[in-house]
Amino acid sequence: MDVQQKIAELTAELNEYNYQYYVLANSEISDFDFDQKLAELAALEQANPKYIDPNSPTQKIGGDITNRFDTVQHRWPMLSLGNTYNEQELKDFDARVRKAVGDDVSYVCELKFDGLSIALTYEKGLLKRAVTRGDGLKGDDVTENVRTIRRVPHRLKVGDYPESFEIRGEILMHKSAFSRLNKQREEQGEMTYANPRNFASGTIKLQDPKEVAKRPLDCFLYFLYAENRNRIFKTHWDSLQACEAWGFHVAEHSKLCTSIEDVLSFIHHWDKERHNLTYDIDGIVIKVNDYALQEELGFTAKSPRWAISYKYQAERAESILQRVTYQVGRTGAVTPVANLKPVLLAGTTVKRASLHNANEIERLDLHEADTVFVEKGGEIIPKVIGVNLDKRLPNAIAIEYPKQCPECGTELVRQDGEAVHYCPNHASCRPQIVGGIQHFIGRKAMDVQGLGDETIEALHAKNLVRKISDLYRLSEHADALLSMDRFGKKSVDNMLQGISDSRRKPFEKVLFALGIRHVGETVAKKLAQHFKTIERLTEASIEEIEAVADIGNRIAESVYFYLHTEENAEEIQRLKHAGLQFEIEEKEVVLAGDNLSGKTFLISGVFEGHSREELTQMIESHGGRMLSSISAKLDYLVAGEKMGPAKLAKAEKLKVPIITDQDLFQLINN
Repeated sequence: MDVQQKIAELTAELNEYNYQYYVLANSEISDFDFDQKLAELAALEQANPKYIDPNSPTQKIGGDITNRFDTVQHRWPMLSLGNTYNEQELKDFDARVRKAVGDDVSYVCELKFDGLSIALTYEKGLLKRAVTRGDGLKGDDVTENVRTIRRVPHRLKVGDYPESFEIRGEILMHKSAFSRLNKQREEQGEMTYANPRNFASGTIKLQDPKEVAKRPLDCFLYFLYAENRNRIFKTHWDSLQACEAWGFHVAEHSKLCTSIEDVLSFIHHWDKERHNLTYDIDGIVIKVNDYALQEELGFTAKSPRWAISYKYQAERAESILQRVTYQVGRTGAVTPVANLKPVLLAGTTVKRASLHNANEIERLDLHEADTVFVEKGGEIIPKVIGVNLDKRLPNAIAIEYPKQCPECGTELVRQDGEAVHYCPNHASCRPQIVGGIQHFIGRKAMDVQGLGDETIEALHAKNLVRKISDLYRLSEHADALLSMDRFGKKSVDNMLQGISDSRRKPFEKVLFALGIRHVGETVAKKLAQHFKTIERLTEASIEEIEAVADIGNRIAESVYFYLHTEENAEEIQRLKHAGLQFEIEEKEVVLAGDNLSGKTFLISGVFEGHSREELTQMIESHGGRMLSSISAKLDYLVAGEKMGPAKLAKAEKLKVPIITDQDLFQLINN
């Protein structure tokens, strides 16, 4: 498999895991395996930056948002943390911090709760809003549900808190409550949850707050945001003490550490003691204590440079492989799944485990009825990590990957160097057809209200929808729809209205919804913005498509051949006839001024009168462009107090002009 395709496949796979975890409260891979794959992707991207998809999970902050609550923009993005399972990497983190800001550094160590991240906004001491992490930039407004949590104060004690501020934390469920509630659900014949984290996440997203109140949730709070926070508190530790005095349930067991040795000692202690806690943790979070140093260290695209999490290794168990089944996805990719003899692992019963692809089966040297090692860190579908060869049966037959599609019988194909087998029968292989239509109506694509995956399955089974364009002819089959099980007049009307409303979705959404292989949301947006119309995109050569920023050869070839396949071209014409948008609606961008046009800036340090965000907005609104690091391409370094010595030295070495915020205002005004 070539590097570009490997990056594309890892990106797609990890984005799907993120969606399952953050939106559906469902984990299909262990934290360790996810982090290993993420590290593999990051390494490939670093070595091959031209193939980085802006929609890559290495570039994204968190998960996604649901459609069931109002969407709220986060005032301060809710970033993910970089993480490690390796103590040496913690020492490397400490070395990077000290190199950037000097040796006067202390850390706050906190337990890493396995729950649901939440941001609480208070105004004049009153709880005004509670928002989930969502995609890191926007989240779900779950205020009424959070009000039912007893540990979350509706009104603060009298104190010197800011008039408006945000405090972040983790909503979780204690193990005893989880066991009791799950037992009740089992007795009532309802679906049980896999672990406390899933139960807590599922609870907080219920539509009825009265139902939420029946389930005992807890909330630990651990980070404060406010305008000019640095003028109120100098350190994170000081703010935690104040928050506790204001009446918040501050994260317990935290510790102020003055060295990396203290940090490691804290980690070792809780590696043993975590099993005695009434709730689940999966690691330790380490944060630079001084707020000014946090600002100086800054952020990457998805995580702060001043914090890291150390994660404990997942649990594992033995089980018997009963059989291997194969699932066909919407792109034709065939994925093997190990069906296991049920085994108790990390408090849940495991029956299935991921095998990923043919290479993994070959690497494991998997045989029928093998005794396998399964690893799980709270997930629903864990991973087979090895085989106990001492327990292999005599004359055991090796597992052979199928040569034909398990759904339609078509000969599978596997391109040289690829790990994944594909069914090429896109036109009549049921999972591919149904999966393609389900992708089309999905929230990230056309977001068709009133339609779900099960409905698409039913419509396909009744031969009412065999291709995407059939959706826009369903109004002609109203009588047939009403005759189907569970299809009442109201639900049919809602579905048809949702389909009709989708005609207004912009070109970039339509292009993504088509399901062209390797074309994610970001790629679709870039192609739509560059070519403006589907006609211009179709007329473009592979080389012209590849010339678009961040579009590689594999993506360009995929787009070109999709658009020049007769059946796809005919389907696009049917969709155009149905009224879908196949050209971009351009909007004019108005700047406040252009005095900084063509100039690049980097902001470092702490400023008396403005936040870094405000300065960034000023620069960009007057035509300037921000850079993320000091280089020869940088025109100005805007320097405040407590700027890191390493940045200063590099700027001086490269002879980059160093200016104050007042100098910046003068550039803007001139």
